[in-house]
Amino acid sequence: MNDPIVSILLPVYQAATTLRETLESLQTQSMDRFEIIAVDDGSTDDSVRILEAWQTTDPRLRIERRPHAGLIQSLNHGLESCTAPYVARMDADDVAAPQRLEKQLDYLEQHSEISVLGTQIECFPASQVRQGYRIYTQWQNALIEHEQITREIFIESPLTHPSVMLRRNEILALGGYHECVWAEDYDLWLRYFAAGKQFAKLPEVLLSWRQHPARLTLTDSRYSVENFLRAKAHYLLSGPLEGRDALFVWGAGQTGRRLSKHLIRGGCRPRAFIDIAANRIGSTLRQVPIIGVGDLLDQWSQWQRPFLLAAVGSRGARQLIREELRKMELTEGEDFLCVA
Repeated sequence: MNDPIVSILLPVYQAATTLRETLESLQTQSMDRFEIIAVDDGSTDDSVRILEAWQTTDPRLRIERRPHAGLIQSLNHGLESCTAPYVARMDADDVAAPQRLEKQLDYLEQHSEISVLGTQIECFPASQVRQGYRIYTQWQNALIEHEQITREIFIESPLTHPSVMLRRNEILALGGYHECVWAEDYDLWLRYFAAGKQFAKLPEVLLSWRQHPARLTLTDSRYSVENFLRAKAHYLLSGPLEGRDALFVWGAGQTGRRLSKHLIRGGCRPRAFIDIAANRIGSTLRQVPIIGVGDLLDQWSQWQRPFLLAAVGSRGARQLIREELRKMELTEGEDFLCVA
């Protein structure tokens, strides 16, 4: 095919047991103007043989073979090899719904302001889906509009990487994928956010996201809680906290402690922690006073451009904090953000 409108970026490594199912889901797409850029990262199983056999019947598949160098290099190599204006991510162990590409392409062509378009997802097989992933999937699937996605972007990754479709010129302009100590996809969403780009998600399950013990999100340290906190602190310091003359952190528990460590290392020490626990109020954390909720506005009024981070892990507690801050006439996104 000489004029694909979508390039499917498919990194492959030791994927022989799942690759056929993934390719079948792409072969049965309701649109056909696409190419598959399969980047083999030095697999030693049957992955390459499966790709070569598939290529004999489907010339839309292009195979890029490389010595093993890791996911980031595979993604960037594949990205450079993509020729279409839109890039759809896919992993070699997931399954795309038949209308996934068609629906994402239609939406992006009708909404030129959207840079990153995800879909709702389902996890499978049921026997491998932990309770944490069920909660995460429910949370992520509820984030549809740009405002919802960006409101929650410092809580967790609001998009499943293999569900997204991107504009190739924009991701290249942002420098592609970066090699860093935290997750490459979360880093990319935070860079899109920092650049003021628009997100959206189709309110339909169009990707089945396979769970298994060897998945990178479970085995690679880049996906650890600590490294996610490092990413959040890095982009908070260079974004929402830049130019602020005071920082307040609501939450002196585990989340507030761990996040504040990275913020302080980055040169931003909170003026106060806010907490509701009587045994904490009046003490200090990291040499910073812990105050009660009733004292926040008095301290807040002493600064020209203060900002507050609600650093509480519990979803129920976050909603209560949001309601309390709104009663104080503070605006989410302008005066405060929730982090976790």
